[in-house]
Formats: sequence, C-alpha cells, structure tokens
Amino acid sequence: MSFRLSSRSHARLKGVHPALVGIVEAAIRTSPIDFMVTEGLRSPARQAALLKAGASRTLNSRHITGHAVDLAAVVEGQIRWDWPLYPRLAAHIKATAMARGVAIVWGGDWPRLRDGPHFELDRKVFP
Repeated sequence: MSFRLSSRSHARLKGVHPALVGIVEAAIRTSPIDFMVTEGLRSPARQAALLKAGASRTLNSRHITGHAVDLAAVVEGQIRWDWPLYPRLAAHIKATAMARGVAIVWGGDWPRLRDGPHFELDRKVFP
C-alpha cells in the first residue's frame, strides 16, 4: 500500500531541514504503516511550554532549529500511540535515511525518556 502526506503534514514540515523533509517524504511512499507529521519546527516559547508541562526535558530541542520531527502512526484513519507500532515505523524511517546517506537518531533508542514519535538529524553530522 502506498501512503502520502496530508497537506497538514506538509505544512508542519515548513522550516524543517531539507534532508529530514526528504526522508519523511520518501518514507511515506513505501511505509508499512501510515503516519503523519505532528510537529516539526518549534518556537522557543512552545518548547518552554512543553518543558513546563513535562512533555520535554530540555530547552535545547532539535525542533527549535528544524532538525527534528515528531511522527504519529495512523491506523484506520486514527492516530495510534501503541508502542509496538513505533519500532516498526522507526525501522522504516532509519532504512530510508540510510539509503539517502543521512544520519538520524530515533528517540525510541534513547536510554531515558524514550520518545517513539521523535526523529532528528544526528548532531555529529548536522550541528
């Protein structure tokens, strides 16, 4: 099955680094799981609000610089947060990035505060 990004997802990619946009746009076409972009570029004020609400642990988010996106799995037209969906989606996003020669980091691989929807360009390559 071939999925595509909605106009809302495309709008949420505005201001995101072109390498990461390319990964997301390429991945959706061959993804085994439909997904949408829930957040891309964030203002420092939005990041501060997320920190205050406990939804983030840093003011130094890669979202602020356009180097991160959050993706949500979509099943039968509904956003799903079931953890087993995210390693499958991550494997596909990582494979797409590797095929394009782009180093990414998945929040689900973090040892603390695992963040399944979060993907960012590797700081070592994209400072």
